[in-house]
Amino acid sequence: MTCSVNTKGNRVHLAQCPACFLPALRGRAFWIGLGLAGLLLSPHLLQAAPSPIESDFRDDTVLATLPEAIPISNQEPDTATGLADRIQQLIGEARGTGDPRFFGYAERLFQQWPESRMDDRLLVLRATLFQSLHRFEQARKDLATVLKRTRNREHRVQARLTLANLEIVQGHYMEAKKQCQALARDYPGLIAGSCHAQVAARTGQARAAYQRLQTSLAEVDRPDVTSRLWAEGTLGDIAAQLGRAEAEQHWRRVLAASPSDLYTRTMLADWHLQRGNHNKVLALTDGYDQVDSLAVIRSIAMIRSDHPERNTLTRQLRERFSEARWRGVLLHQRDYARFLLDVEARAEQALKYARENWASQREPLDSRLLLRAARAAGDTKTLARLEQWLKQHGQTDARYPEVSS
Repeated sequence: MTCSVNTKGNRVHLAQCPACFLPALRGRAFWIGLGLAGLLLSPHLLQAAPSPIESDFRDDTVLATLPEAIPISNQEPDTATGLADRIQQLIGEARGTGDPRFFGYAERLFQQWPESRMDDRLLVLRATLFQSLHRFEQARKDLATVLKRTRNREHRVQARLTLANLEIVQGHYMEAKKQCQALARDYPGLIAGSCHAQVAARTGQARAAYQRLQTSLAEVDRPDVTSRLWAEGTLGDIAAQLGRAEAEQHWRRVLAASPSDLYTRTMLADWHLQRGNHNKVLALTDGYDQVDSLAVIRSIAMIRSDHPERNTLTRQLRERFSEARWRGVLLHQRDYARFLLDVEARAEQALKYARENWASQREPLDSRLLLRAARAAGDTKTLARLEQWLKQHGQTDARYPEVSS
């Protein structure tokens, strides 16, 4: 079945549009030449059992209002270069808008393209798409193929960084370090330095990593915009880990140059939420109700500040997550777990999804959510296991007040 869309009113019958249910993406974009999308922060795909949901609708019932119409080309690309350009555009649009339909279109184009005609650029882009959809092993397979066969330095750099980011997100720090080292040989500079800094910060060397990267950034004369923003974003992440106020400055610099960076916007909004700066949270999240991570943070801020529209957003999120669970396409387990914990006050259910999310994604926000959910649910065994994992890697974080030691 196909989507039923009215491009004037952007009306769609959601039950007929599988591509519409891919969740909004979290991640910081990195583009070198061919346009690699970098760090992807989303949980693992969950095939949930259907839960009760209303399904008896009139044919003309509008179930949701989507963002402005997506430009769809009537002419499919017939060359590898044309296809790569189109898919790169779709991935970029998904990242910049949080509209998941772009990923659906990109996946459809890949499905129609013969495997025998997949060149290195297309494989890196497909790995990026797989990573966005949390098909991590498929992403690794494509990246390994590129690294094994390519003679193109640009493609190798893209593959290395994508793989390094994937390993960091999943908490495989030794593997990530190897990729960072290889990246430094192929592409020395702030990008490789940021890669090393992320690994060092997660393995007991956050202060030294922050200082080294800050010094490197200061020493580079007129760095290119991509490298500078990547370094600033990494410095923001590490500063937050250290509990330093400079985190906001670093993230603000990224957003000033790239307002559509949803990952940085989410990190900054979460930073202010933890500090009770609800007005700043509402300003940062205004207009982003379709992006799950930002919408959940906004909902929490509204509840805590007794905002008059809090019930409306809560109801919208409840319906959105219910629909995703019913269809078995709930990718944003972190966001759903946080919604259950901080909005619905359902600690046991929140713990279930936070635990499943953490099994494949171990970013600091994932770890903190699991710590909070386990504490709220009284699950001392999960707390002990997680604290042992953090201790094993020497990982400390100012955002982890739940850690006992």
